[in-house]
Amino acid sequence: MKTLEFKNNKLFLLNQKKLPLTKEYIECKNYIEVGNAITDMYVRGAPAIGVTAAYGIVLGANSINTRKSEDFFKELDKVCDFLKKTRPTAVNLFDSIDRLYKIADSNKAHPISDIKNKLLYEAQLIEKEDISSNHQIGNFGNNLINKNQKILTHCNAGSLATCGFGTALGIIRAAHNSGKNIHVYADETRPYLQGARLTTLELKEDGIPVTLICDNMAGYFMKEGLIDCVIVGADRIALNGDTANKIGTYSLSVLAKEHNIPFFVAAPTTTIDLSLINGSQIPIEERNPTEISHFNDIQICPDGINIRNPSFDITPNTNITAIITNKGIIHNPTKENMLKLIQD
Repeated sequence: MKTLEFKNNKLFLLNQKKLPLTKEYIECKNYIEVGNAITDMYVRGAPAIGVTAAYGIVLGANSINTRKSEDFFKELDKVCDFLKKTRPTAVNLFDSIDRLYKIADSNKAHPISDIKNKLLYEAQLIEKEDISSNHQIGNFGNNLINKNQKILTHCNAGSLATCGFGTALGIIRAAHNSGKNIHVYADETRPYLQGARLTTLELKEDGIPVTLICDNMAGYFMKEGLIDCVIVGADRIALNGDTANKIGTYSLSVLAKEHNIPFFVAAPTTTIDLSLINGSQIPIEERNPTEISHFNDIQICPDGINIRNPSFDITPNTNITAIITNKGIIHNPTKENMLKLIQD
């Protein structure tokens, strides 16, 4: 399944809200539709959001009809500002937008048609880099997986959250492909059920043994000795290794630490935000309460009650055994160890 495809000046996104029962693509003809698709989670996962936003910039730029550089950049600013407001936590979104804007700005003296072509080339490059980095993460992470291990994962950090192969699931795929006879336990991941709907779908299609469990069952399976390690993805990582990931990740890290189970984070170096000293500075998105109060448009709680719906939580670096990136493995993630790998 391709998460996204850009062709004929349109962006086609796999509608992940209808998976696993229906596989269909939505068509985005302009940057507004791209932004709404990100906000409404038709596409999700930090790397995939970043690439989607890049193509949103391309569509926005292509819709600007002017020969005046000043007018072009005035409109391009509006496009970038709109897309930056779609989701606040995943740093890949902002990195992609800033990267494309810098390309445009550095070519200000060129014809606008040339700028538009360069923006498309850069978006395509970001997509290719994502696929390549996922395979590198898988190769590095595979070195930490032993034969016959039982692996717990949370949310979906697979090909559906990226442009192919995946981060956390990329490691799992690499281990499976190397014949290590692994078995995966997938948390359902309330309230959007990315684990139940998406992770199990990916693993089933790849022939990787998987068992679906409820979010609140993880501690039981750890205590029973049925989990050998935990592998999750990330939406933003601070300079000291504190990691933002799907809500419920922090709880898993606490349980893993209590049971002496390795806890691994898999993410490309683009997910590391060097401007943030620690996880307390990572913005946490609060989503619509109806995601909790309703299931498939059916209300499952009383009217008028208070609901909180933070979409992410912060796992401290002290709970993380290692961060697995496309450049290598950061054991005992600290500011010093993070910088050592990134700057090498």
